[in-house]
Amino acid sequence: MQRAFAKAGIVTADALRDLGTEGAWKRLIASGYRPHFMAYLALEMGLQNRPINAITTDQKAALRRRFDALNADISAHPLSGIEAELDRLGLPRNLTHRT
Repeated sequence: MQRAFAKAGIVTADALRDLGTEGAWKRLIASGYRPHFMAYLALEMGLQNRPINAITTDQKAALRRRFDALNADISAHPLSGIEAELDRLGLPRNLTHRT
């Protein structure tokens, strides 16, 4: 995972915490990481500082729905080249031109 995060431009624990699960996941997918629910689960639980097995069946089902919805959204709206690069660099994609 360390290599996958580095490839996505996430190189510190602080950066990972700041992005949160969904932001980090979007970066991973944009960098070419293949979606896998257990990786998403481990990311979510790790950011909560909880062991991976400390999740109830209902919580896991809800997390699976979030995972599926997030991946559907990502595949329906892939980032353009410049958006993916801005994400990789950790810069906002909603920059406006100022004169």
